[in-house]
Amino acid sequence: MRRIAISVAAVSMSVTLAGCGLGAASSSDDASPAKGDDITVGLLLPEKANTRYEQFDYPIFKKKVESLTDNKGKVEYANAEADADKQADQMQSMIDKKVDVIVLDAVDSHAIAESVTKAKDAGIPVIAYDRLAEGPIDAYISFDNSLVGEVQGRTLLEALGGDLSITDKIVMMNGSSTDPNAKQFKAGALSELKGKVTIAKSFDTKDWDPKNAEKNMSEAISEIGLENIEGIYSANDGMAGGIVKALRAAGATELPPITGQDAEIAAVQRIVAGEQYMSVYKSYPDEAESAAEMAVARVQGRDIQFDALTRDRVDSPTRQDIPAQLVPVVALTKDNIQDTVIADGFYEVSDICTGEYKAACAEIGLK
Repeated sequence: MRRIAISVAAVSMSVTLAGCGLGAASSSDDASPAKGDDITVGLLLPEKANTRYEQFDYPIFKKKVESLTDNKGKVEYANAEADADKQADQMQSMIDKKVDVIVLDAVDSHAIAESVTKAKDAGIPVIAYDRLAEGPIDAYISFDNSLVGEVQGRTLLEALGGDLSITDKIVMMNGSSTDPNAKQFKAGALSELKGKVTIAKSFDTKDWDPKNAEKNMSEAISEIGLENIEGIYSANDGMAGGIVKALRAAGATELPPITGQDAEIAAVQRIVAGEQYMSVYKSYPDEAESAAEMAVARVQGRDIQFDALTRDRVDSPTRQDIPAQLVPVVALTKDNIQDTVIADGFYEVSDICTGEYKAACAEIGLK
């Protein structure tokens, strides 16, 4: 059993997936008499700036719930568009509609705690998805966030090469201060970067917004000097795109290595073209499908299946020993695009190697 304190950087260790793909729902005859297949699952996602939520998480989650319930179960979906107050209203709407279970990816993990308590008081279990919400949640599923930061930091150091020096200056573009995941990514990255390079400028980027990242990067360039920036830690791909815009606007022709996360199609294309060094590939199908399995098992009273899917343990600032599943991640560079996002059916070569990227794809054997 693995235990992680979310408020503190976790010690890096490999994670054995507990029940990924394990415990597919059995026939409705095995379901609790209280809840059969005719269930409603509430899904609350945080924003649309990161394309993954609308493109992957929601449709994959919905399809899995339907397959687990013989197409009798339905998903009540809402996206908060980075507005914590809006998400609280959406949560209240789910409670008023008396959904059977809520899967929540919080905009603000602290602010949503009151809504989680209201759901619990109404007898509706809440599963925290991707970000650990505070309050009396029943379970948590996410990627190993500290490991994500470590992979980003380690890969950035590798990109800087063998002549790495403590005098080499990098910029850190971290995620939103209201997102507990951002704190873990940052802590994981710092565990690799501290003492090896100089962090010349560090930002906590409001709402993970690429435009805010672009503005922050322009500020860093003005203060540090374009020629003095050896590398850039970007916590996700969307912000990496904003960073590239700022560098180009400042006159950069050769870009320093830039990290990312989420394997967005635009980021994969930037990696192919040499504008972004790496991303972190996370299997959203694994996360979304496992979350759907957890939600259905929880509301149907299938405790054995639920326990098999949540063999890890985490602590939040308000609750300890939360059943969890932590999904591992992979560093994505131009060297393993074929073996990761393409092999897993995430994208096809034709999705990546469009127009201006065809020649770069051919150079790395992607065709």
